[in-house]
Amino acid sequence: MAPTTLTALSEEKFLQQSFVRDEDERPKVAYNQFSNEIPVISLAGIDEVDGRRAQICKQIVEACEDWGIFQVIDHGVDATLISDMTRLAREFFALPPEEKLKFDMSGGKKGGFIVSSHLQGEAVQDWREIVTYFSYPVRTRDYSRWPNKPEAWKDVTKEYSEKLMGLACKLLEVLSEAMGLEKEALTKACVDMDQKVVVNFYPKCPQPDLTLGLKRHTDPGTITLLLQDQVGGLQATRDNGKTWITVQPVDGAFVVNLGDHGHYLSNGRFKNADHQAVVNSNYSRLSIATFQNPAPEAVVYPLKVRDGEKSILEEPMAFSEMYRKKMSKDLELARLKKLAKEKQLQDLEKAKLEAKPIEEILA
Repeated sequence: MAPTTLTALSEEKFLQQSFVRDEDERPKVAYNQFSNEIPVISLAGIDEVDGRRAQICKQIVEACEDWGIFQVIDHGVDATLISDMTRLAREFFALPPEEKLKFDMSGGKKGGFIVSSHLQGEAVQDWREIVTYFSYPVRTRDYSRWPNKPEAWKDVTKEYSEKLMGLACKLLEVLSEAMGLEKEALTKACVDMDQKVVVNFYPKCPQPDLTLGLKRHTDPGTITLLLQDQVGGLQATRDNGKTWITVQPVDGAFVVNLGDHGHYLSNGRFKNADHQAVVNSNYSRLSIATFQNPAPEAVVYPLKVRDGEKSILEEPMAFSEMYRKKMSKDLELARLKKLAKEKQLQDLEKAKLEAKPIEEILA
């Protein structure tokens, strides 16, 4: 897609074909048909070793075993910081296209703004605009790729990144202890933890029943913290896409998604959250995802295999290799699906021809 923005496209009556998903991928549940199945867990008292910590840990572990998703409140991240981050994000997306495109990250640039981010090689595009900050390790930050408008956003993002890193490590400590390991085990397995902040903007969509803001996927990394507004659109499944729920937005809460790396470290005990984002024709939606990933060279392997279990990985591999295999598999599945669809159309045309009288075919 040529650099543009979706805001102009949202004013059209019909969706461009490049955004139209196959029927089996289209939304099955409305963006505002909320479910309360995903637990909301208060972290108040999580540092009280002899207090509420044990109960909080139990709730988090159950959520990870059940869905791989939960929400946290009383998490210690200042409400003013959250408000500033979301306000400045909305101000950025309201900028004229030429201002946003100064930080265009198409063509392999690391960090900045991009429209309709999707895997290179995929035919169907997602209905979203994003800004990406590569924020940890701090020594690798390239501030030239961090948008400098609105003026305060860069400084606010620095503080936000630091607070979210602390919260993620605290949650990983809980999961480490649940596995019977030292509390730093999961963090150490990341070697030098990587963090990427992705600010998603989903404009109003003319035909939201035909597309997705973000296609179905699991996150490749360790753990993801998502801040979403009150519009709704995050959806989850735990039966391979047969049924979906829309996660109830909770003001000031973070949605916590466990990723593939966390799934493998736990030897499959904790689920990697299977989710997608839908859009709507009434409201734009904003969400901020903070991805906590291992270093590329970090070795991926189960940290503990319980009695009676086998390792779900045939052999250890570097996270970079795990990520490459995941992306290659996704693209191959998309390619095979496209070929099957083309063959289905060819067979349909052939059947139509065979059903016609010979005189009509030759006419």
